[in-house]
Amino acid sequence: MKLPCQLIVWNVLPAIRAAIAEELNTMGVSQLEAARLLDMTPSAISQYRTGKRGYRIVFEGEVKESLNRLAQDLQAGRVDDLASRICEICTQIREENQLGGSCDAET
Repeated sequence: MKLPCQLIVWNVLPAIRAAIAEELNTMGVSQLEAARLLDMTPSAISQYRTGKRGYRIVFEGEVKESLNRLAQDLQAGRVDDLASRICEICTQIREENQLGGSCDAET
């Protein structure tokens, strides 16, 4: 049995990072700067951008909008607590059941 937290760590967090890296790329942020903003290595950003990591989940609707806002806020220097913002998005994903129930602690 996989715990909900395992699914989050293995699937959701990489997908969130990939979505943010892609949005930063779309906004013209360099790989090096994206790595700095997300506190990751440039090679990790490269893997997210090329689909080698974080490709299992595609976000839609309000979650996608939240991810886009986070990327914009990162670029503008308006993020004081990145972990908190990512946790909010993760909670939003679970509440909107964008994982098809696979991350529901009740199941």
